[in-house]
Amino acid sequence: MYLKRIEIQGFKSFANKIVFDFHNGITGIVGPNGSGKSNVSDAVRWVLGEQSAKQLRGGNMQDVIFAGTELRKPLGFAYVAITLDNSDHKLDIDFEEVTVSRRLFRSGESEYMINGSACRLKDISELFFDTGIGKDGYSIIGQGQVDKILNGKPEERRELFDEAAGITKFKRRKGLALKKLESERESLVRVNDILTELEKQVGPLERQAKVAKEFLALREELKTFDVNSYIMEYDSITQNLNEYKKREKLLSDDLNDAKASLERSKQDYENITADLKKIDEELDELRNTRSATSITLQEITSHIEILKEQINSENRNNENLASRGENIDSDIEKKQKELDKLEEEKNSLQRLLNEAREKENGVFEELENIDKNINELTKRLEDLKNASEEFNSKNADLRAKKERYKGILEQVRLRKSQMTQRLLESKTGQNTLEIKIEEEDKNLSEINASIDTVNAAKKELENKNEAIHTEITRFAKVASDLQIKYQRESARLTSMKNIAERYDGYGNSIKKIMETRDRIGGIHGVVADIIKASQKYEIAIETALGGRIQNIVTDSENTAKILIDYIKKNKYGRATFLPLSSVRNSTFSNKEFLKEKGVIGIASELVEFDSAYVNLVGSLLGKIVVIDNIDNAIAFEKKFRYEYRVVTLDGESLSPGGSISGGAFKGAGNLLGRKREIDELEAEISELLKNYTEANDKVEAFKAERNSINAKLEENRVQSQELIIEKNNIEHRRNSLIEKLDELKASSVSVQTDFENIDNELTEIENETKRLDNTLLNVGEDFGKVGKDIENIEKEIQSYRSKRETVVERLNSSKLEYANISQRLEFSDENVNRTKADMDALIAEKSGLKGKAEDIIRNITEKHQRIEEEQRAREELAQKIEELKKKEEELSEIKETKSKSQNKIFENRDIYSDRVSLLDRDIYRLRGQIEKSEERISERTNYMWNEYELTYNSSLELKTDTGMSLNDIRAKIQELRSKIKALGNVNVNAISDYNEVSGRYELMKKQHSDILEAEETLIKIIEELDIAMKKQFAEKFEEIAKEFDEVFKELFGGGSGKLVLEEQDDMLEAGIAIISQPPGKKLQNMMQLSGGEKALTAIALLFAIQNLKPSPFALLDEIEAALDDSNVDRFAKYLHKLTDHTQFIVITHRRGTMVSSDRLYGITMQEKGVSTLVSVNLIENELDN
Repeated sequence: MYLKRIEIQGFKSFANKIVFDFHNGITGIVGPNGSGKSNVSDAVRWVLGEQSAKQLRGGNMQDVIFAGTELRKPLGFAYVAITLDNSDHKLDIDFEEVTVSRRLFRSGESEYMINGSACRLKDISELFFDTGIGKDGYSIIGQGQVDKILNGKPEERRELFDEAAGITKFKRRKGLALKKLESERESLVRVNDILTELEKQVGPLERQAKVAKEFLALREELKTFDVNSYIMEYDSITQNLNEYKKREKLLSDDLNDAKASLERSKQDYENITADLKKIDEELDELRNTRSATSITLQEITSHIEILKEQINSENRNNENLASRGENIDSDIEKKQKELDKLEEEKNSLQRLLNEAREKENGVFEELENIDKNINELTKRLEDLKNASEEFNSKNADLRAKKERYKGILEQVRLRKSQMTQRLLESKTGQNTLEIKIEEEDKNLSEINASIDTVNAAKKELENKNEAIHTEITRFAKVASDLQIKYQRESARLTSMKNIAERYDGYGNSIKKIMETRDRIGGIHGVVADIIKASQKYEIAIETALGGRIQNIVTDSENTAKILIDYIKKNKYGRATFLPLSSVRNSTFSNKEFLKEKGVIGIASELVEFDSAYVNLVGSLLGKIVVIDNIDNAIAFEKKFRYEYRVVTLDGESLSPGGSISGGAFKGAGNLLGRKREIDELEAEISELLKNYTEANDKVEAFKAERNSINAKLEENRVQSQELIIEKNNIEHRRNSLIEKLDELKASSVSVQTDFENIDNELTEIENETKRLDNTLLNVGEDFGKVGKDIENIEKEIQSYRSKRETVVERLNSSKLEYANISQRLEFSDENVNRTKADMDALIAEKSGLKGKAEDIIRNITEKHQRIEEEQRAREELAQKIEELKKKEEELSEIKETKSKSQNKIFENRDIYSDRVSLLDRDIYRLRGQIEKSEERISERTNYMWNEYELTYNSSLELKTDTGMSLNDIRAKIQELRSKIKALGNVNVNAISDYNEVSGRYELMKKQHSDILEAEETLIKIIEELDIAMKKQFAEKFEEIAKEFDEVFKELFGGGSGKLVLEEQDDMLEAGIAIISQPPGKKLQNMMQLSGGEKALTAIALLFAIQNLKPSPFALLDEIEAALDDSNVDRFAKYLHKLTDHTQFIVITHRRGTMVSSDRLYGITMQEKGVSTLVSVNLIENELDN
């Protein structure tokens, strides 16, 4: 078998359909980085069933569909197919050629196919079992798988070795067997629960069947006496009822007459009451009018007073205005005097300003004469300076020459100073470098100490991580155990709920009625659903209820009738109903007996129920006493002469007639306990879930802590690396400082030699400078004479300039004086204007006061007129109030007369009312007797209908002559009912129900045996699979280890490679460690090897597995990328050795592998984002180039 073809379309970067045809040998797939080479490997892994998008280097599975480019739209599906030659029928399928394909649509739909026929992923996995082909096999190896072999934990390498050892299919069979075993055990739990429930039902049904016949015979006899009792009682009550009705007619006539008189008196009373009401309304209206008028009168009086006060206020304002006028005249006189004074001051300042201007003009003329003299002297000075310039030029040349020598002298001296400085700096630098070297030595010691501290912390973290790993394992096991128990108890709860919902243990008629619960309204449930008892009282309460525990509770008699018609029509049997509208509460009036020894309480008070069922529970349990044991119960009944019905906690029953029931029944039912067991299971499951969550949370917490520690370990590693880098930096800096120190010492010797040469050069320059100084002295004497003349003229100029400064100061003083007087004049002018404005304002205000005075006088006149008008209105209102008082007194007299008449009528109405009440009471009592008689007839009629479906007329047909009185018949009925009651609740369908439950019980027992047998078989199969796997794995592992050592030596040119199975109880779960010893090195684990050594070790392991169990083909995705050229050549050479039994497709970018390939496929991206196939010739040319 070998791989013939790969077809790819729409998968990742393969937008167009691409077909790879393969032959035996080595086929290389090459191309630049990013061209899509590795997408070929992903495609093969994907078509073989890879479900992890992460393994395919994507975020989700839709990422494998071509996403489009700038020039192309996205595709709607991805398709990959691989075709294998199966002529040797290595695959268990009847085809010479097998094509496996997978298609994924962007909508999320996907399909797998084998030779064009749709199949499941499971079918593809099973097809390639133990061939090495598969998404997790060793036929497809990429860098990720190599890393997993190199860096993965020992237990993570199991899959590779299991596949190589050929035990994968055994492990799958074991997994299926374990899954089936778990299913069988869950079924066993359910069957056990059903058997337990059925065992509880068989006993009660057997007892009920025995009682059924006796019950039916007694019930038929009771029916005969009930019929005769009913007819006799009906006739007697009917006769009395007719007499009551005649009397009721007479009393009703008298009552009607009395009511008529009462109505007339009521009408008269109402009429006079209406008149009084009208008078009261008129009185109220008069009072209201009088009150309103009085208020208006008070308001007018108040308003008159306000107007008077306003007139007084206006008079005061007028007086104030007159006073203000006098003050204004005084202010105007003062302002006029102030204005005159300011005008005089202004004229004085104007005269001073004119004098200052004349003074300033005289000083200015003096300044112009001084400036003229200064200009004439300055011209003479310029002529002398020109003569001086000639001497100065000659002098400058000599001085320039001297300066050049001086510059040279300074440079030489500077060089000497610099050399001195260099010598000093060199010495200082040497000292500084020696100090820095000492500091770096100190830093090196500190960094070494820090590295030791970090390594110690790393050790501590690793120890802590190991302890946390132990805790994770422990709590994970606790969580797993809790999960298993939770699943088991959940299955049991489901079974219990199903039993409760099916009403297993109830009669057939009960089950059928409860099935209609949602269709027929008014069904509240069976008694067992409504009543809840604590576990210690369950047996006692169920004994007290007896068969009534299966009675059905309805809202009304009508619902009960509908349900009876339903079960009668469908022949489901019989059932007893308890309508809430008709059941009556029953309890003890005297409870002194509760103080007796052993008495626990009344049964109705020992159960829990909704308040809506008080009457129901009272009717069922209100007359039953619960006592702790049978001895106390017997003593109790003897003391009270068997007056009460008693039940004990162990289920004994003592009836009022003296009978005692007790003992034990096989699998006695416990319908009350069923609901409690479900509640307890739910509580237990809730607690299990809580504990599981807590254990799981602890696992997650420890994992989080482990992650934190791992993060700290990573920080520790980074810190360690940083410290090592810092150490290297310090050593580098120290070596650099030592080199600089040596350079400085060598430089100091050279500088000392240059220093001695500079001293000789300095002496020559100083001699030349002295000769230039003598020449300069002669030139200087001629220059001195001209200089004296210049100096005399400059002094004269300076004298004139001093005079000029004095005159300028006088001129500035004159200007300042002029400006000051001018400012004072301006200020004086402003004061004159402001005073004039104030006088104008006072004159205007005086003019306004006259107008205000006229307004005030006009207002006072208007207010006097308004006061006169309101005084007239006040007199009119006072007269109106007197008239209203008189009318009010007249109406009050009329009201008093009417009230007396009303009292007389009220007395007559009470007399008639008492008569009506007396007749009402007589009629009510009589109607009560009629109603009671009718209720008795109705009660007896309903009883006959509910119990026997008989009316009065149909009962007459069944009447017999018993020769007994009504009292004797009633006594006989009571006797028969006591016997029936002593039987308890009788299930008349018990025989059919017993046969049905017994048959189901036998069937469940057979299923139970079958499940146990299947469980034993599965356990045996699992044990046999474990033995076979361990034997085969041990043999194959030894062979793989031996082959690995040989391949390792060949690839490495020596050394050794070992595979070690870790110590563990179960060989099939043990991890596998890889130990490598390259030539010339010590034995070490994988983590201590270089990158190339690790990769070559992993390749050696893969080649060893291929030697022992060759896969038909192998796809290698750049697994030799980390090898150097020489090791790539060894890899390629060994690959050729394996081509006798394995076909290789190698994705590579290494030249050595390309050269060794029998044929090449090239992948490139000629269009951005789209992978395409290129010709073989093109690739060969590129390789040659």
